[in-house]
Amino acid sequence: MLLIVLTTLLLIGAVVVENYCGLPTWQLLLVYLVPYLLIGQDTLKEAFEGIVRGDMFNEHFLMSVATIGALCIGFLPGAETEFPEAVFVMLFFQIGELFEGYAEGKSRDSISHLMDIRPDTATVERGGELVVVSPSDVQVGETIVIKPGEKVALDGRVVEGESSLNTIALTGESVPRDVVKDDEVVSGCVNLTGVLRVQTTKSFGESTVSKIISLVESANEHKSHSESFIARFAHVYTPIVVFAALLLAIVPPLFASGSFVDSFAVWLHRSLIFLVVSCPCALVISVPLTFFGGLGGASRRGILVKGSNYMDALAKLGVVVFDKTGTLTYGEFAVEAVHPTEFDAHELLHLAAHVEHFSTHPIGAALRDAFPQEAHDDCKITNIEEVAGQGVRANVGGRLVCVGNEKMMETVGAAWHKCHRVGTIIHVAVDGKYVGHIVINDHIKDDSAEAVSALRKVGVERTVMLTGDRDEVAKDVAERVGIEEYHAGLLPTDKVSQVERLLNEKKADATLAFVGDGINDAPVLKRADIGIAMGALGSDAAIEAADVVLMDDKPSKIALAVAIARRTIGIARQNVWFAIGVKVAILLLAAFGMGTMWMAVFADVGVTVLAVLNAMRALKS
Repeated sequence: MLLIVLTTLLLIGAVVVENYCGLPTWQLLLVYLVPYLLIGQDTLKEAFEGIVRGDMFNEHFLMSVATIGALCIGFLPGAETEFPEAVFVMLFFQIGELFEGYAEGKSRDSISHLMDIRPDTATVERGGELVVVSPSDVQVGETIVIKPGEKVALDGRVVEGESSLNTIALTGESVPRDVVKDDEVVSGCVNLTGVLRVQTTKSFGESTVSKIISLVESANEHKSHSESFIARFAHVYTPIVVFAALLLAIVPPLFASGSFVDSFAVWLHRSLIFLVVSCPCALVISVPLTFFGGLGGASRRGILVKGSNYMDALAKLGVVVFDKTGTLTYGEFAVEAVHPTEFDAHELLHLAAHVEHFSTHPIGAALRDAFPQEAHDDCKITNIEEVAGQGVRANVGGRLVCVGNEKMMETVGAAWHKCHRVGTIIHVAVDGKYVGHIVINDHIKDDSAEAVSALRKVGVERTVMLTGDRDEVAKDVAERVGIEEYHAGLLPTDKVSQVERLLNEKKADATLAFVGDGINDAPVLKRADIGIAMGALGSDAAIEAADVVLMDDKPSKIALAVAIARRTIGIARQNVWFAIGVKVAILLLAAFGMGTMWMAVFADVGVTVLAVLNAMRALKS
């Protein structure tokens, strides 16, 4: 900035000297060379280094040739000097570079906020003492202590303490997450309240924070179609522009009726304008900057997109295929309803929880969670027996309680009846008499229906659910969330076959996304046009297999990702058409002798600055 101010002052001084001192042309050149070399030294150096490397056709070379030509044109017979114009072109080019640097810094900041989740140290218990070490020095199984205000350094399990964790850097959600003993915690969160003792379950290199940072650092390697095209376009376009400008300066004077030298001065001036206008800075800078800003804006909402090319795919999303368990549902069994026939609901749950007290099955865990008091009462439990394919029975307080499916009820002669609810039905009999049943189900996520509705609003034409669960369960979930097509009882290979069928049926210009939990859906995540991983907070498989990672459990973020992608693509297209439109208009004016160097400066630097400012809008998701 200081250099720009100093150059501007020197340029004003040079203009004053030109207007009032009446110096000859060669002396005026020396006066103007001071601000020119001061502001243009970096550009001239870049142009020279490009020539040495054999990669001469870049914006620095175009600016150097155009401005050196403007400095020299005044020495031709009948030509006017353009010393101020030459310095102004270089000055405004540097101002454009300054804007570019500022915008790129803002874009990088939008992604680098994720780098703030990297912990610097970890406090580990060793030999009865607390030792502060680098997180990479902590071994799996060691216990780390996390005080309020500190970052969770490694993934692990809470062995002591209760607290709230700020997960906004990972999920984009500002609501803290409460954790207690035996809860899993992931690196990158910030401890807010109580002291936690956490036993590490992963090394630092395999932790969530390391995987996310690695993902962010590599995101810019995957270019979008637009970025790749602009890069190839500039590589071919720039040498064509240079040779076209050369022909424009030489060929017309050969056919002019007057003096070749006089005509050459006129056409050289036009060719210099042509060079400045043709510089592809606005395209080469603003398009990648727009995508980089879009990636950063998405990351601030807890949406990690692995590259700009996936922005293209998201913007054209036409079919979304959901896995059920862990994606539309929580993937955890819970008691949904209790239907007693003899006892009240409290007593029925009480008996079932006692029988399932030692069971490792998820059904048993759901019953215990629904009635946690069973561990603290005086009921005596004896003769626990697990009957394969039927359930569990035990003596509870002197009564034989059987908890299981229809087969168990028939075995003990209990007159069971069906339930109108959909889910896993657990029947209960006491001393051979049927006393009711309990409905256990995988709960649907709060925003699953909202997610499907939002996708329709952004133009997704088809939503499909694939699951390995029973048909009646799949139908119930599909109806409740608003999905019109579902397929149940599928193995992982069947899901791949279904996705391949849907890929063949979709429109040619639309893309298909598969949304899964990233743990057992890696093959189908890879097969889809774009794989979206749900519930990625701590899921290694999701981060590795998917193209887009949602850092929380909210499927409604998919529609937001589509909206961000489409807005990013839209801004990039605005910049392309605006830059091309202005440049073509001024090139036509220059070809007919109506263009000026000031117009050329606007067509290059002015358009670049405006395009960069427009690109910065992509930062706001």
